[in-house]
Amino acid sequence: MPNPKGNPKSLKPFTTDREEPLTERINLRIPKSMKDELSQKDNPPEYCREAIREKLDRDKNKTNE
Repeated sequence: MPNPKGNPKSLKPFTTDREEPLTERINLRIPKSMKDELSQKDNPPEYCREAIREKLDRDKNKTNE
């Protein structure tokens, strides 16, 4: 029978070694072919974060020129 008070390990706060914590979420729709290709990557969420960061930086550089 499960413990009704839950697992005490889950009460510990989440920590990260990133300079900026990942606190926000987004949802987006992509074609199945893109999802299939993305699923083959080692770490799909990190791959998406890096791709978005590269595009944002590129756009920022265009506006500064």
